[in-house]
Amino acid sequence: MSTTTLGKQRPQTRPQDDSFWRGVLRIANRTFLVGMTLGSAALGGSLLGLAVSFRNLPDVRSLRGYIPSETTHIYDAKGTLLVSLHDEENREVVPLDKISPNLKLAVMAIEDSNFYQHRGINPIGISRALVVNLTSGRTAQGGSTLTMQLVKNLFLSPDRSLSRKVAEAVLAMRLEQIFTKDQILEMYLNQVYWGHNTYGVQTAAQSYFKKSAADLTLAEAAMMAGIIQAPEAFSPFVDMETAKQRQQLVLDRMVELEWITPQEAAAAAQQSLTLGEITSFQRSRSPWITDAVLQELTQQFGREAVIRGGMRVQSSLDSDLQNMAEAAVQRGFATLQASGIRADQLALAAVDPRTHYVKALVGGVDYNRSQFNRATQAMRQPGSAFKPFVFYAAYASGNYTPDSGINDSPVSYRDGMGRYVPQNYDRSFMGPMSMRMALATSRNIPAIVLGQEVGIDRVIEICRTLGITSPMLPVVSLPLGAVDLTPLEMAAAYATFANNGWQSPTTTIIQVTDNSGHLLLDHTPRPKLVLDPWAAAATNSTMQSVITSGTGTGASIGRPAAGKTGTTSSERDIWFVGYVPQLSAAVWAGNDNYAPLGQGATGGGFMAPIWRDFMTQALKDVPVQDFTPMSKFQRPKPQRRDSN
Repeated sequence: MSTTTLGKQRPQTRPQDDSFWRGVLRIANRTFLVGMTLGSAALGGSLLGLAVSFRNLPDVRSLRGYIPSETTHIYDAKGTLLVSLHDEENREVVPLDKISPNLKLAVMAIEDSNFYQHRGINPIGISRALVVNLTSGRTAQGGSTLTMQLVKNLFLSPDRSLSRKVAEAVLAMRLEQIFTKDQILEMYLNQVYWGHNTYGVQTAAQSYFKKSAADLTLAEAAMMAGIIQAPEAFSPFVDMETAKQRQQLVLDRMVELEWITPQEAAAAAQQSLTLGEITSFQRSRSPWITDAVLQELTQQFGREAVIRGGMRVQSSLDSDLQNMAEAAVQRGFATLQASGIRADQLALAAVDPRTHYVKALVGGVDYNRSQFNRATQAMRQPGSAFKPFVFYAAYASGNYTPDSGINDSPVSYRDGMGRYVPQNYDRSFMGPMSMRMALATSRNIPAIVLGQEVGIDRVIEICRTLGITSPMLPVVSLPLGAVDLTPLEMAAAYATFANNGWQSPTTTIIQVTDNSGHLLLDHTPRPKLVLDPWAAAATNSTMQSVITSGTGTGASIGRPAAGKTGTTSSERDIWFVGYVPQLSAAVWAGNDNYAPLGQGATGGGFMAPIWRDFMTQALKDVPVQDFTPMSKFQRPKPQRRDSN
């Protein structure tokens, strides 16, 4: 909390000497001394007597460690604000020396001009309120000081009973014994409600005038001070005429106190004001990824800390890529509909292989209709897009290269209580072929055979290494994608292939700080080598053939790229997952109710072009980079095959 003395904070229009503040003290002391003469001793004695009856009041010493709830802000990777998260109170805390002197004076002028002279209560104000209340027969005025208003906001109910007012007075005097005037004023200005779910001077200044509290002019400060008493009714967003009247009231009071000159007041009243906008509860610019960021933050810190903790979160989102991804999804969905493919949803996830930062997420075709994020939450079968994990396992065993031969011939295996007889998509068999051709043409039999050769448990182990956490059963059909996982899991797993086996934890967050800049979470990439580099390079080489001469030719983007199509046998899910060294992306389409998409729905026919559309835009200004060839790495020694 700032300990800067308010007396040293002068409006920019004042000379840098003490004459102005001597004037402030002179006017305040006149009023204060009169009040003391009229009966401050009697009033103080009464309050001290009543204080005995308030032994159960809150302990104001607790404010020594008080941290008000504060808004958390989420930004994209370049620092653009995406969304502000808060519960009931939208607030950003600032120290007193970061608040315009104009505002400090304006608030004191209209709310408590004797603030720096009294000890928590203002006898003149209370006496005046007492007369008004007795005359009207009800509690019409409160005579509250800023200190009394602060303790009311922090500790007491909003009722206007006499006992509540006495409690305010007692707590205010206690508070003044513990904290300096500057500390109390700082707490008040950061606590006070300014309307439209906006709390504290900094958030209010940004909302009303799109500027920091430190930069408020006299005109702006007077208007903000004028609306404190009834912020929803006096707000310039609601009634500018009333707000101007309140502004003039504050300026007149400041002239009366000789805190500003009549000329300064006239200039402020004539100043043209540019309003901002109501900032509370606004929708995120990129809700799909900010939802994912919020989920990750909540897992790390808990919801209460996120909503009330005033965090500054730099997400990994690239807003340009996000816009491209959303546009590509919309264009792709329109194409699916026009082609008779009965899909009601489409999702996309993009990950940077070098950092494993999530760069773009699109969780569906219309966030307004459904906030379920299919990119991070939809558990769907990947079909043949799962096969590269099996091929990598084969290469990592040292027993296979992309040119090794394998048979596409009928096989059967005991699986559970019966026998499993796998079939290719076209129900045919092509006989002997290379590993490269087997993956490029997406033959099922070779993938099943390889799964049995390397062991299903080994395939699952590799998937876990790649960050896939979805449940997996060690069934014979696993190599054909008999598992439910998310598009983000697929994009992140393929990203490790793209980075030659190097991997950092996949995340939507780069770093988190508190409102003072202290680091709370740091996700600077610290890649670890988790795959065999030669086997990863062999997988990359094989998957390039999918695009150049296989089922994924529709994904060709005019530069080295690798990927894999995916189509489930029931035609409920279609995929394309692919990558270049700088970006990995997964695209999926299907129905939320798992209804079939219709005959002819394939990943190669419909998802590959959507992937190409996105990647072409995303890589427009990215230099072409080839994959590291297998020759740069040492091939693992062949492992002895266990006999079945």
